[in-house]
Amino acid sequence: MSRGIKVLADVHISEVSNSSFDLIALPGGMPGAEHLRDCTELIDMLKKQKIDNKLFAAVCASPAVVFASQGLMEGTAGNTCYPATPFREKLEKPSEDEVVVNGCMVTSQGPGTSLKFAIKLGELLYGKEKADEIASAMLV
Repeated sequence: MSRGIKVLADVHISEVSNSSFDLIALPGGMPGAEHLRDCTELIDMLKKQKIDNKLFAAVCASPAVVFASQGLMEGTAGNTCYPATPFREKLEKPSEDEVVVNGCMVTSQGPGTSLKFAIKLGELLYGKEKADEIASAMLV
């Protein structure tokens, strides 16, 4: 994972690949985003989220490395990702916005935008009033 940080999952993806989720959110960082891109079970889950018009989200490198490379951004423009040329050139008309909601897909730029990303996801799941309440309590 990025910066040598390792994340340990509670369960193997095969144990939840047939489950239904309100949201699937991907972290960023390299080479982690490449590992996510190469996980066929995850890609199948993301494609099902899109077909079912359910939320899926990614931050930093993952919008470009995972979503764009797997066709999840087809027919959309104005998404965002980590603001480096190798990533941005994979997006159609990339946005400079820190967080972009494009239908059921949410993208964000990177570590510095993660709080805004999280608050937006909370808003989409629980409403603006709840998101504002959480943001206020966090001093955001």
